[in-house]
Amino acid sequence: MFGAVIYKYLIVFLVSMVPIVELRGAIPIAAGMGLPMVTSYIICVIGNMLPVPIIFLFARKVLIWGADKKYIGKFFSWCIDKGERGGEKLKSKAGRGLYVALMLFVGIPLPGTGAWTGTLAASFLDMDFKKSVIACMGGVLLAGIIMGVLSALGVSAFSATV
Repeated sequence: MFGAVIYKYLIVFLVSMVPIVELRGAIPIAAGMGLPMVTSYIICVIGNMLPVPIIFLFARKVLIWGADKKYIGKFFSWCIDKGERGGEKLKSKAGRGLYVALMLFVGIPLPGTGAWTGTLAASFLDMDFKKSVIACMGGVLLAGIIMGVLSALGVSAFSATV
């Protein structure tokens, strides 16, 4: 019994680390598995934030290195383009409130706007590391609350129809 619950939390933790899916997909999975929402929320936030410093410090360098390689170059170039476009879009809309804009960009649970993309954009804009991580954390917390509420409503609605 205990091992099965740990296994479910491990799945949720690992899903929250996956690019594009991130916490936005992990919280509904946790709700679908019947896991407690507060514990799942904390585990998903930790899983989603764990890659953020690594992305900020190393992803840009790795992408630039791999952009001209035979098999990975096309994908790496696509990632560079996405990071640059995301960064410029964020910068043009934000003005002086760049870190608040970064937090909202990460926090609104839409495809392509998570911690991975936000951190990559912050890296391409040469934003301050500490402030960027704090803004991403705020965005992940916000996205987690939104997805937690939506997941709880979805599970409740589904339960009411069964």
